Amino acid sequence: MKDKKELILILRAQSGDKEALNSLLKTIQSQLYWYIYNMLSDKTHAKDILQEVFVIIYKKLPMLKQPEFFRSWVYRLATREIFCFIRKNSSYKELATENEQLENHSFFESENKIEEVILEKLSSLVNSLSPASRSVITLHYNGGMSINEVADILNISVGTAKSRLAYGLQILREKAKQDKILLETIGT
Repeated sequence: MKDKKELILILRAQSGDKEALNSLLKTIQSQLYWYIYNMLSDKTHAKDILQEVFVIIYKKLPMLKQPEFFRSWVYRLATREIFCFIRKNSSYKELATENEQLENHSFFESENKIEEVILEKLSSLVNSLSPASRSVITLHYNGGMSINEVADILNISVGTAKSRLAYGLQILREKAKQDKILLETIGT
């Protein structure tokens, strides 16, 4: 729970206060969007899933029994929607890879700072992970959440969250070693 103001907004929204609900959704919108976007690497689909999550929140918020776990609940909903989207769109991964290649091509043609190259390549490496590992890494590093919070959001054990984090980081290290552009950029 962020603070008491958010808890009050949640309770007001649960009682049917639409203004409180709108304020509540505004407080989570940006961070939730970036989580979804980092999982899919597609702005259009991220916006669509964000809207789906907001609809679910609207419908199910009155039934949330522990308002102090609102954010964990919201990320759990978002993760479920993301995984459903990935399962339904088996060709999505191929399309995302093609889009990423087009973006990377135009990215390297332009004059950009070294930091941007590193961030782009790291983002690409993270996107190549399985959704399970990518969700743990994204929530933990981008979302600044503890492993316990990540495990709660993904409805997995803490041990499984740690395992997925370790496995994902191992894969990232191996892929970073293989990536000549990344190695040349960081000077190793």
